[in-house]
Amino acid sequence: MSPQHPFSRPIRLNQIGAGVTRELEADEGERRALARWLDLVAVDAFSAELSLVPSVVGWTLTGRVRAEVTQSCGLTLVPLPATIDQTVSIGLMEAGDTVEGEVEVSLDDDAPDLIENGQIDLGHHAVEQLGLALDPFPRAPDAEFVAPEESAEISPFAVLKGLKTGGDASET
Repeated sequence: MSPQHPFSRPIRLNQIGAGVTRELEADEGERRALARWLDLVAVDAFSAELSLVPSVVGWTLTGRVRAEVTQSCGLTLVPLPATIDQTVSIGLMEAGDTVEGEVEVSLDDDAPDLIENGQIDLGHHAVEQLGLALDPFPRAPDAEFVAPEESAEISPFAVLKGLKTGGDASET
């Protein structure tokens, strides 16, 4: 069981009609929860403007996700501020919807997301787009990776090998 999503804004399919537009903004508590959820130092601002309209098969979710976040440098752990301004375009369909009698499950980026329980969680999709827009390997401009020098110490595997043969690990 996964923990409760930190930013949920569900809309029932019967509320969409010819289309809806929603402006979403995370409050302070939700921003703290989003920072934990996405393993960020902080989320200082998070908002989305999303439009949901019926399409040939299902619905299309479009709009923009904006955020001010702080990530940690992967090498030095120095805080790195980042601005996210991401456009969104996602196809959605109910699991029972078919095209010419078939439902195809695909990992293709253009495949529509499946709708569960007769509702679309706009907040979930906004957070997903934020997560995809984040730098997966944030690095401070002056951070350098320095490979560790080889050590003259005996490796743990050599010690284990010595235990197995009954000999001294320094003999290997």
